[in-house]
Amino acid sequence: MFDWKSLPAFLAVARHGSLRAAADQLGGTHATVRRQVEALEAQLGVQLFRRGTEGFQLTAAGRTLLPQALNAEEALLQGFNAVQGLDREASGLIRLSADPVNAHFLLAPVLADFSALYPEIDIELQLSFSVDSIEKLETDISVRTVAEVDEDVVGRKLFPASIGIFAARDYLDRMLPKAGPKGQGLQWIGYGPVTQLLERVRTSPYPEARVRHSIPDPEMHMHLARAGAGMAILPGWAADVFPELQRVPGTTLDESRSIWVLLHSDLRRVRRVRVFVDYLCAALLERRAAFIGT
Repeated sequence: MFDWKSLPAFLAVARHGSLRAAADQLGGTHATVRRQVEALEAQLGVQLFRRGTEGFQLTAAGRTLLPQALNAEEALLQGFNAVQGLDREASGLIRLSADPVNAHFLLAPVLADFSALYPEIDIELQLSFSVDSIEKLETDISVRTVAEVDEDVVGRKLFPASIGIFAARDYLDRMLPKAGPKGQGLQWIGYGPVTQLLERVRTSPYPEARVRHSIPDPEMHMHLARAGAGMAILPGWAADVFPELQRVPGTTLDESRSIWVLLHSDLRRVRRVRVFVDYLCAALLERRAAFIGT
């Protein structure tokens, strides 16, 4: 009988080249991982790794086994996905992830309307600016604002999701007339050492405005900008929802990213997931103008 528990140990060492890193991935100890690899080698009667100063390197036998082990891992994960999908179908639960800003201001009415139409389906909403992995079963469906999708998932690309530079009208009325030609005297609300933000500042009409504070929450940026704390990079719809905001003169909306609705391919056959995705996409498309902003 093949010892299946040795397969994850073999794959983890092959991926990381280190017992300790493999143990961290598997949540065990490096001694346990070593025993499992050695047990597999004894069972197969071959050496799978060479131990050297640069870590664990696959031997010819290990390289031969690797693609078959990866195929076995993928087949097992597909089986888990299929069974888990059936289990969730019986429970009537859908796990949805989205970024808090869009969810709070634009997604809430969509979910409320869906819940009224389908009272037997419950939503577990996960709000985070990080990306929950669909492949790793961290979420069922994800509404993301990204340029490209790099996971192996089923996706619908809906429409551009514009972002722009906004500030309170009274802040601009007070500060813009006396600002220098490159923004001297103005200030940005900062995220800290975030390369993307700093590059946007550099290429904006106001590259010499002072970047202040370190606030990683975009929703807080919106409220600070509304209160007159400075300029902020916000969704294009910000001024439609909060009329005290306006797009900073001389700036344009960036539409390089799009709204995507993504789900795991194994969940396409689950009826409640299909119903929800179809409803969600149709509702978001109806609200396209609200998401893009004027």
